[in-house]
Order: sequence, then C-alpha cells, then structure tokens
Amino acid sequence: MGSEKSAAHDAAEKNRTEGGTLYLVATPIGNLSDITERALKTLREADFIAAEDTRNTLRLLTHFGIHKELISYHEHNKESRGAVIAERLSAGESCALVTDAGMPAISDPGEDVVRLCADAGIPVHVVPGPCAAVSALALSALSTARFAFEGFLPSASAAKKRRLSEIRGERRTIIFYEAPHRLVRTLTDLSEFFGGDRRISLCRELTKLNEETIRTTLSGALSYYSEREPRGEYVLILEGADEAGVDRETPCEYPSSEAEHVDMYIRAGMSRMDAIKRAAKDRGVSKSELYKILNSDKDAEN
Repeated sequence: MGSEKSAAHDAAEKNRTEGGTLYLVATPIGNLSDITERALKTLREADFIAAEDTRNTLRLLTHFGIHKELISYHEHNKESRGAVIAERLSAGESCALVTDAGMPAISDPGEDVVRLCADAGIPVHVVPGPCAAVSALALSALSTARFAFEGFLPSASAAKKRRLSEIRGERRTIIFYEAPHRLVRTLTDLSEFFGGDRRISLCRELTKLNEETIRTTLSGALSYYSEREPRGEYVLILEGADEAGVDRETPCEYPSSEAEHVDMYIRAGMSRMDAIKRAAKDRGVSKSELYKILNSDKDAEN
C-alpha cells in the first residue's frame, strides 16, 4: 500500500507543471477521448494557454471543465505574440501551447516560439499525444521504415511544382497534408511528377465519425474523386520511389540533352541557377562542368 502511494506521488512530481516553462501540449485530432491525462493536467495547471484559434480551444477546455486564461498565437501574430509569451515565461509563468488539433510546432507556427525559447534558454517540454501524420502513416499499408514529412505543399503553382521537382526521386514514403478544395489539383500534380501508377493512401477525418482510408494509385484516386466531392481534411501517404521500383539513377528518367534537362526544371518553376544545380546533381557532374557544356552548346549554335 505504501509503495503504491509512493509510486503515485513520484508520478505526480514527475508531471508537475513548473514555472518559467513552455509546454507543447498535443490535443485530439477528432476524437476527444484521445486526450491524455497528462495533457489535461498541464492545461489545468499552466498559468496561461496559447492557442492557434482560441474559439476552438475554448470548446475543448469547456468540455473538460477547464477555465484558464487564453491568448491567441498564430501565423499572423507569431512575431509579436511570441515575444509576449517569452517575456511572461522569463518572468516565471508557465504556458501550455496548443494548436487546433494534434501536436503543436509540426507544420505549425509553434515552431517559431519553440526556437525563440530555445535561443533564450527557456525550458521547453513536450506533452505528446495525437499526430495526424504518424496516424495516417500507420494506416497506409505502405512502408513505414523511412519516411519524409512535407506537410502542406505551396499554394502558388510555380512554387508547388518546384517543390515536387525537388522530391520526385525521393525513395522514402512521403507524407502530405491537404485541404479538400485543393485535393484534386494536388493529385493531378502528384500524378504528373510521380506517375499515375504510384501507390497512395488518402486518410481523411482521422478519428472522427466519418474516418476513411482509401488505398489506391494516383490515377485511381483521380478517378475516384472525379465522381465524388472531397470532404474533410486529408493526409496523403505517397509511396517512395524505391518501393515503387523507380530508380532515380536510371538515365532514361532524364532528358538526354543537358539543355533539355535544365529546361525541364525551369518549366517546373525553378530559377535557371537552381535548375542547373539540380540537373548537374542528377547527371553526376559539377555545376561548373554543366555550365561549360551549356555554353559550348550555345557557342556551337552561334
């Protein structure tokens, strides 16, 4: 009996919320039952809570009977509000940082305040919990041994194509986040860069009532959504080049001409300098060597 009390006391002490500390608190991505005891304890004990959307977080706190000072911290005020948070932490207060759903600081402006605290020597602790990216990866039935997290692709077409050009030879399983109104356009772009036969798992509304996982190919996904309207937030798990049997060193993957190779990346949205750098890497030559080849071709034309 005494040892049980001692163990409970030790656990409580270990999970004590300390002043002058930032806590990264993971919150449910759909199912409120997924919140942890430690997360609730930290939210109750922190001096204040910084939230991406205070309205969403207020609903969460109200559900669990937690009444705490809430301040907003999001993409549009992260610089000014981050300084306020750091100042209050330096004065000895404790702060629980939450995002709308899942783990803060992952594809989230929270990474900036973590960096700010790290630079200022302010302690930062994590209170782990739900994460959409890892949950979807586990459901995907694709390789989980090695993976790359890309989050949301850029909205601008040129920047998006530039990013996809950079990762087209990626051998690891790739994780993307996507909103429903952009899904079909993104699937079209992925098919263009990775091929319609590349396998993909689309996970939507994870842990919610309408949770769904579709395991198909990129062309199959486009066919599926040509007849259905995408609904809910998506996590896309794309098969890596190695598992798909694509060898990025295969010469036929690239244009035979150095100039055409560079033009391919320029058409995808890269600057000429970046396109030359990338093409040189693809062909296993130095950037300066490729410059010489391109200039000699130009001289020959003249």
